[in-house]
Amino acid sequence: MTFYIAPFLWYNEINKFECNPDLHPGMKVRGFKMKKVLFAASECVPFIKTGGLADVCGALPKQFDKEEWDVRVVIPNYSCIPEKYRNQFEYVTHFYMGTGPYVPSKYVGVLKYELDGITYYFIDNQEYFDCFLPYGDIRYDIEKFTFFDKAVLSMLPQIGFQPDLIHCHDWQAGLIPVFLKTEFQGDMFFWGMKTIMTIHNLKFQGIWDVKTMMGLTGFPKELFTPDKLEFQKDANMLKGGLVYADYITTVSDTYAQEIQTPYYGEGLDGLLSARHFDMQGIVNGIDYDIYNPETDPKLFVNYNRDNFRKKKSENKVKLQEMLGLTVDKKKYMIGLISRLTDQKGLDLIDYVFERILDDNTQFVVIGTGEERYENMFRHFAWKYGDRVSANICYDSDLAQKLYASADAFLMPSRFEPCGLTQLISYRYGTVPIVRETGGLKDTVVPYNEYTNQGEGFSFANYNAEEMLNTINYSKYIFFEKKRQWNQMVERGMNLDYSWKKSTERYVGLYRYLLGEV
Repeated sequence: MTFYIAPFLWYNEINKFECNPDLHPGMKVRGFKMKKVLFAASECVPFIKTGGLADVCGALPKQFDKEEWDVRVVIPNYSCIPEKYRNQFEYVTHFYMGTGPYVPSKYVGVLKYELDGITYYFIDNQEYFDCFLPYGDIRYDIEKFTFFDKAVLSMLPQIGFQPDLIHCHDWQAGLIPVFLKTEFQGDMFFWGMKTIMTIHNLKFQGIWDVKTMMGLTGFPKELFTPDKLEFQKDANMLKGGLVYADYITTVSDTYAQEIQTPYYGEGLDGLLSARHFDMQGIVNGIDYDIYNPETDPKLFVNYNRDNFRKKKSENKVKLQEMLGLTVDKKKYMIGLISRLTDQKGLDLIDYVFERILDDNTQFVVIGTGEERYENMFRHFAWKYGDRVSANICYDSDLAQKLYASADAFLMPSRFEPCGLTQLISYRYGTVPIVRETGGLKDTVVPYNEYTNQGEGFSFANYNAEEMLNTINYSKYIFFEKKRQWNQMVERGMNLDYSWKKSTERYVGLYRYLLGEV
């Protein structure tokens, strides 16, 4: 919807366009109100990040037209947020709040910080958020995010911010729609407020026993039934959000369809199928200002799509020197940046790893996770020190260098809601090799050497041999058809996976929920 401001309209103090009575005294007022949206999440860049959720909550709010949308963000005030930000947080207010019989009255502080035109709020409670990492023991995480969810709603009247819509991200914010539609509906302040529940990864749901959850939330027994929060005799925070939210989104179209099936649905496929008319997938974008090989200060050598043929390989040589690999720009370097878990298809890599390696192939890993996979990569790095580098950590500087240095990125995921690695790879002229699932299927068009189309390589079945065949085919194109390879790289760098298109879809969804379309 486009809004036109005519000469007979004027802008008043409460963000409404109204008729100027001096010009048109008999004309009826047609109100235009700035729409207010609150993002609620457990993490957000640049303050705290463990995965793609933080990138979304950091990048998406900045994309909205600030003349029409007042988008703000709220996250916990973790003590592990860098001091350069924490020292600039402003105190707004504080109050005391309990969530249930197990959690009596506790302090809730509200801090704020403005960055790039966005207002960020931070829920403060040292007992819950004084930590080295945002997540740890699941029982304790459930308690602290239950506290966070109620605190988000409780703070709104205190700070005088009345959002039209609250966008809740993942299970950590799953109880916000439940609290809103139950406990808070007695307060007129919250009437008409809409909620969206976004699933970033259905694997994680916030599940605990019903008795404990009743004690933590104060919810009556009637809410813990199969049609509400009960899940296989336990209570499920994400399910609560999916039941009570006005709309559900996921982070890719394919994933939205996959999670309605038993294989991908993690026990919630029936509920998601029942709500399929109120659900859609919207592919994530990436921040093109941050991920820009032409200006990225973390790279050895900057480059763009006009000069990558020469300068990208200079990054590879520098990284080889840094990691102690054989220095040779003609080597085929495969990168992997990932949580080291089953979800990421690492069992496939384990099965054929020594067949992936040859005298012309190098493999660089960055990530942490399950001990068996950490040790697997450590073993291969010890055995093949000139060809394998295992960096069992997450280092953002090193990650950027790898994006710019690698020839290909491997993502053989068992399931992948969206995936950002393949999108960042495109930006840096690195070719993704992926399994056709979720957002990977939506964003990677496999290469066809007969038509010279496509920007990556893919395989359909969760099978190690099929993955190996695809990797070997990519090597063939890299070594034997270098001109076509470079054309593929250039096509990938020309793709637009910025937030622009995704934002347009979110704007349309928000307007739909607010009754404007």
